Amino acid sequence: MSFEPSTGFRPPQQARSRAALQKLLLAAEESLAAVGLDDFTIADVSERAGVSVGAIYRRFDSKEELLAAVKDRLLTRVETTITEALAGSEPGLVNVIDSFARGLAESFSLGDQVIPDLLSSSSVELHERGLRTLSSLQRLFMNAIAPYLGEVRRGDPMTSAESTAHTLIGACVHRAASVRRWPDGLSWELWADHISSMAVGYLLTSDTRGTE
Repeated sequence: MSFEPSTGFRPPQQARSRAALQKLLLAAEESLAAVGLDDFTIADVSERAGVSVGAIYRRFDSKEELLAAVKDRLLTRVETTITEALAGSEPGLVNVIDSFARGLAESFSLGDQVIPDLLSSSSVELHERGLRTLSSLQRLFMNAIAPYLGEVRRGDPMTSAESTAHTLIGACVHRAASVRRWPDGLSWELWADHISSMAVGYLLTSDTRGTE
């Protein structure tokens, strides 16, 4: 997936220009992490990237366009990281869940200083880009776990797996958005271990409510 705003952004065609754009987006990400969304300015990004303000405006018509590109870069990194984590997973339901949780933790840990501010944006384009990523992550999970649905013991296997995907993704987004203000004392790696164990326990335990 890539960011496709209706106006304003001019994607580079040459390799050198693409490298310069990545440097600019990295500077913007660092600026956002350092000062927050409210104090984020083109001038600060310009200083961090070592380019003129005018050079930035030749690529982006506004600060909002630049922020949208930063979010796209982060979310593309999330999708890529999780795709690779699942591709390298050992066979089996437990291993798939563990790889997915670790992929979530790894990708969101790299942006937990930035993602909360971007998630709070009122921009429709930013919101829709985020929703596309959430849908993409769920598809990745469901495709990876599909061969092992026969191992699921709770209710309808497909429905239970979909609920697990929602829960894992939602928990990760929530932690990224709140961990600075509401720390839980866990590293991202240890958090992944906890959330993976909970998901495995859910799927491998029969639901006995209403049977007694």
